Amino acid sequence: MSAERTAYVLKVYPRFSETFVVTEILAREAAGEDLAIYALRPTSDSRFHPQLAQVQAPVTHLTKAHKLSDEWAVLARAQAELPDFGERFGALMPLLVRLDPSAVAQGVELALQLRRDGITRVHVHFANLASWCTAIASALTGIPFTVTTHAKDLFHDDVDRVVLREVLRRAAAVVTISDYNRRFLLEHVDPDLGSKVELVRNGLELGRFTYRDPALVDGTLRVLAVGRVVEKKGFDHLVDAVALLRAEGMPLEVRIVGEGERADELAAQVRRLGLEDVVTLLGSRSQSELVAELGRADVLAAPCVVGADGNADGLPTVLLEAMASGVPCVATDVTGIPEAIRATPGGPRTGLLLDHDREGLAARVAQALREVADPAWPRVEVARAARALVERDYDTTTQAAHLAAVTAGASR
Repeated sequence: MSAERTAYVLKVYPRFSETFVVTEILAREAAGEDLAIYALRPTSDSRFHPQLAQVQAPVTHLTKAHKLSDEWAVLARAQAELPDFGERFGALMPLLVRLDPSAVAQGVELALQLRRDGITRVHVHFANLASWCTAIASALTGIPFTVTTHAKDLFHDDVDRVVLREVLRRAAAVVTISDYNRRFLLEHVDPDLGSKVELVRNGLELGRFTYRDPALVDGTLRVLAVGRVVEKKGFDHLVDAVALLRAEGMPLEVRIVGEGERADELAAQVRRLGLEDVVTLLGSRSQSELVAELGRADVLAAPCVVGADGNADGLPTVLLEAMASGVPCVATDVTGIPEAIRATPGGPRTGLLLDHDREGLAARVAQALREVADPAWPRVEVARAARALVERDYDTTTQAAHLAAVTAGASR
């Protein structure tokens, strides 16, 4: 065992939709780091990406205390094993009183486990339950932690800003996946975070996505959309756009990959608009199947919106995967998306970027798809610029090395 051993603490592991976490872990292991994974909740996913089998880090699933006697037993073990437990635990009280007792108990249990396993640093994805428990464990053991913030953990109406500020202040470094998120943290969460905030973008294993110049649209425009079927993905606006184009007589084939709470509602919309012969809802797909879907697509559509609950996408990984593969993208200007899909005058265009306002969004998506289908649209120029941007800013080897440097350089 090396002198440094880094833990990844995750709310759920493995999670089908969080491919970027596995990609990051694999890149750090390839660089020779000694990692261990701790999960606070069991997965409910029924499918898993084959890349999971490549992860070497041992995985520990921590149990959730379901009754007061279990929580008390955890505290008793901590009192026996952790130096200065009573004093440290008492100092945490302003944070603890805002958390569920089961989360507090899991944070203490995590502290015991990290200490037993010789962990020297901790990294957390998402400023949610995982970061709350890690903040507790760090305070009780002195092991420094860093946290990557994403989207739902920042923008959702349910986010407790008091807890969020307390946890981020306790972190040795706070990582954001976009410049937008960095500005949001400093303007709306805690301006005193200052130099503690570091930008580390989610990365792709570029070798798995072979670039090819996009061909001219051959009669039928093949549209792909990928993501959880939830409000913020805006798939209902895509279907409305398809209805507009279908009414004009434009040949289309639309395939939507993903599962989610609005899947039945989306299927009903497709039937109501009479689009069953145009729109196919595929459900979930593995990474290899998704690569195949990208290979047959003329355009990827990501008409993201801000949900009624404030939830919004940070930057859908599938946009980067499409850009890496040479598939032109149509997306909206939600949070960090404009940092990848760029359409500013005078600079290289990497896709079509739309206003995310729901009013008229279907019409804007329809117009963007008309543009992509036009033989005069500079698809090869846009696709090459998109691939170059991904290589420069979203290569997982580069980003994982940056994250490792951030975690190694961070101290309490």
